[in-house]
Amino acid sequence: MAKIRVSYEYSEAEDKSIRLGLFLIACGILSLFILCFCWLNPTLQSMQSRPANCTVAAVRRLDESFECVFTCGADCRGTSQYPCLQVFVNNSESGGVALLHHDEQQLLLNPKCSYVPKCERDNQKMKDEVLKLQHYWTEEGSNQSFTCFFNPQRRHIVDPAWSFCPWCMSLSSQQTGY
Repeated sequence: MAKIRVSYEYSEAEDKSIRLGLFLIACGILSLFILCFCWLNPTLQSMQSRPANCTVAAVRRLDESFECVFTCGADCRGTSQYPCLQVFVNNSESGGVALLHHDEQQLLLNPKCSYVPKCERDNQKMKDEVLKLQHYWTEEGSNQSFTCFFNPQRRHIVDPAWSFCPWCMSLSSQQTGY
């Protein structure tokens, strides 16, 4: 049995096309490397929050109320108002005072307030929720140190689970649906 040897000869144009294709693949891989490791990675690192120890410095409720939109069915929508609670904390990461936020989502919803209650039709229910939280931070939470997360670029602090407040955990689970 004889072996048949097949050899392909490319024309000059085909050879140039193959080289160009390999060159473009190599450039794409190099670009991906530069993008991911030299630009994207440092940007993501700078956006991350750092753990810090926090203690409550001041708690205050603003006089102004903020609006939120609630839904009560397919064709039912309305607006409601909630009071703004601000919890300022000293943190070990920056050594300064910053506004505490329940989580990143609430920071985006209202950067002025530490806590944004779940929007409901009943304004009084939301006000009571904020007052209960204000009482907790002034009476029980003011004496304790807790772990929070500080973002130096945003100058805000996030405590994702309101770590040592038992009923705050239930508020968190009600709001996120867990």
